[in-house]
Amino acid sequence: MSRLFTPLQLRGLRLRNRVFVSPMDQYSSREGLATDWHFVHLGSRAVGGAGMVMVEASAVVPEGRISPLDSGIWSQDHARAFRRITAFMREQGAVAGIQLAHAGRKASTAAPWRGGGPLAPEDGGWVPQGPSALAFGEGYPVPRELGAADIDAVVERFAAAAGYAREAGFEIVEVHMAHGYLLHSFLSPLSNHRTDEYGGGLENRMRLPLRVARAVREAWPDELPVLVRISATDWVEGGWDLEQSVSLSGRLRELGVDLVDCSSGGLVPDAVIPTEPGFQTPFARAIRERVGIATAAVGLITEPVQAEHVLCTGQADAVFLGRVLLRDPYWPLRAAAVLGAEIRWPVQYDRARV
Repeated sequence: MSRLFTPLQLRGLRLRNRVFVSPMDQYSSREGLATDWHFVHLGSRAVGGAGMVMVEASAVVPEGRISPLDSGIWSQDHARAFRRITAFMREQGAVAGIQLAHAGRKASTAAPWRGGGPLAPEDGGWVPQGPSALAFGEGYPVPRELGAADIDAVVERFAAAAGYAREAGFEIVEVHMAHGYLLHSFLSPLSNHRTDEYGGGLENRMRLPLRVARAVREAWPDELPVLVRISATDWVEGGWDLEQSVSLSGRLRELGVDLVDCSSGGLVPDAVIPTEPGFQTPFARAIRERVGIATAAVGLITEPVQAEHVLCTGQADAVFLGRVLLRDPYWPLRAAAVLGAEIRWPVQYDRARV
């Protein structure tokens, strides 16, 4: 039996296989609303055989978007825009997931094909927010430091977004605590210079992310899983690292989080990241073994045998695939053939099976 195509049970939810589509920003929303592009993009990956298809980072408030073209999940209108997409994915046998996010000090930027740099308010952007008045990098604006009331509002908006996600038909939510966005920037001492109960030692820096995880777990149905994506290291001396990630993951497990999605980096623009095939899988293995929580590996996993090896050697319980699924939405169908596994083909495509 192929491990990659063995079903995965998370709480009351059975995923048909362990190939997960990574949340990848499409910069194709209008006022945060899903469009026909999302229907085709996400729907085709469900048709292609993935076990779970995760919607891109979807902001819990308008100012939490990475760009004005980013996805959002802050109202019933946003929930309604996703309903036909989640229904179609479910018809194809895939589980629909959505990543709940707040871009923090990395918000208010242009789409990559429009330069990707920061957008000033007069150009359609806004003033970003963060744990401290520290810019992401040279040329980026200094964010507004969040006060106590602002922090309480962030927690409330994540919980509300979980409710809208359920209305939209999603069966998995993932809290985004990675890549230098708001919750990650609270975790890392490089970006969090606060002197109140949300800054300083590890316990204080974890306080807001843990509050958010608790609020989302409480707002989400007990029978459905909650995931968290982390950056296991900043790849910078004195920053967030694996040991702190292990501590955070243990606390997340206690709160009822079901799987930790292990990525890395993104906090500072000049980190030197040793990218190579499978370079982040050791993080997934360490957290899985030391915390006793399910993990997913992500990052330059491109070949079926490679993905199978990650799972068979106990490095992770699932794999998130990104760019390879942009190149080939039907990668799971091809991978199943390579690994000799049975997989459901769309009846419309069955003539192409052999």
